[in-house]
Amino acid sequence: MTSHIKIEPFIRSDQYHFIKFQVKNLVHAYSTVKDPNVLKAVKYGALDKVIDLFPEIPENQAEIFHTITEIEEDHQPNQYLTELKEYVIPFKSVTEKTVSKLFPKAKKLKLPSSLKEIDFREISYLGWYDIRSEKKFLIFNDNGKLFGVHGTFRHTTKGICALCNGHEEVGLFMANVKSGKETYTNRGNYICTDSQTCNQNLRTLDKLEHFIELVKK
Repeated sequence: MTSHIKIEPFIRSDQYHFIKFQVKNLVHAYSTVKDPNVLKAVKYGALDKVIDLFPEIPENQAEIFHTITEIEEDHQPNQYLTELKEYVIPFKSVTEKTVSKLFPKAKKLKLPSSLKEIDFREISYLGWYDIRSEKKFLIFNDNGKLFGVHGTFRHTTKGICALCNGHEEVGLFMANVKSGKETYTNRGNYICTDSQTCNQNLRTLDKLEHFIELVKK
């Protein structure tokens, strides 16, 4: 990828995972299909799907995606995705202080040690299970502002996640949400047990945004 003008990050994490999915399909096609016309259709179809994610971006940003049509071998996707990640908007920084502000009633709540290993450019939300309180905590970026919600989480079995639509190990998350001046109700749905896996599956924010509206106070 080449550009003479510095380009600020403009790709969301879910869009990055959508592109990663297209790249995976492209590599699979080159390993299984021999017809050059079919391969041409697949790679330019992948490019069209990616470009469609960004209908109003300027040409210098659109050019970043065009080298997807050059991917043919197993070693090429990693380089392409690594370069592309430079343009991904990272999730807002989350610290112990952030957590205490978002969950003021959750005393002695600690961030998971695995947080240090998280690539914030690959997540659309942050989630973890706190063994001490036996609750799952979720942090979302709601229109540029961090929003936290916690609730009970009962492990179940394989199922469809309400956030990423993936078929994964899921549990029932239920939050006690204010529904009136002095009334509360339990709201939630089945979501991935592993929030990292869930983030990797997120290729659109539609269901995630619907869930945020469901559990907002």
